Amino acid sequence: MPELPEVETTRLGLLSLLNQTVAQVVIRNGSLRWPIPDNLASLLQGQTLRALTRRAKYILAHFDHGVLLLHLGMSGRICLLAENEAAQKHDHFDLVFNDGQVLRLRDPRRFGAVLWAGENYAQHKLLSVLGPEPLDEAFTGAYLHQHMRTRTAAIKTTIMDGHLVVGVGNIYASESLFRARINPAKPANKLSLRQCETLVAEIKATLSDALKAGGSSLRDFFGTDGNPGYFQQQYFVYGRTGEPCRVCGKPILNIKQGQRSTFYCGTCQKT
Repeated sequence: MPELPEVETTRLGLLSLLNQTVAQVVIRNGSLRWPIPDNLASLLQGQTLRALTRRAKYILAHFDHGVLLLHLGMSGRICLLAENEAAQKHDHFDLVFNDGQVLRLRDPRRFGAVLWAGENYAQHKLLSVLGPEPLDEAFTGAYLHQHMRTRTAAIKTTIMDGHLVVGVGNIYASESLFRARINPAKPANKLSLRQCETLVAEIKATLSDALKAGGSSLRDFFGTDGNPGYFQQQYFVYGRTGEPCRVCGKPILNIKQGQRSTFYCGTCQKT
């Protein structure tokens, strides 16, 4: 699944659409995770795109009268194409702009989303429940420590809870915990304030490094220009089961947590 760095990389790749006007809305298959609104064409045709922002893993396209919410789902990607490029099998949605550029959602598994969030978009049910952004100043060690006092679940699954902090998905949770030298199975409420401060710093550093590398490309993610991200070349633990730890040389371990694979070093991450 595309995580925060991949979504942010996608957003940055769409910035050439700013101040362009929507000439046409094309819905080939509206049956995504939630149905694409039937009235989207009447809402968007003739409207100018004013801003593109991101909240968690959602891309927000701002128009004068409201916000279009886009989500890549499990395997989706947003392509920026020329108007005359033929649609493929899994191309479900287009925004065609007056300069000939096309924003196209390609989503083989159809877990993505195209929704109208209106003017009060921050109150949309998908956005209003979200925690702080991990790269914002509001996300601190003190904040994390305070909000984990009653949480007995493993720290790895806890930091992936979007109500606590958004955008720390499976890849970057494993990588951040390794950098912080924290065992992913440790109960969240057992972390000290100092450990929380270290973990927050490493989450910020890991996500920043991933952004610089254009995100990660496993099977499905490519940027809007079709190029892959390269952060996977820097992984310390994710996807490296049995391979030697880059720090101590011991084999990387793999356990299941919350139906997801967690990768860690049993020597470097004892605490």
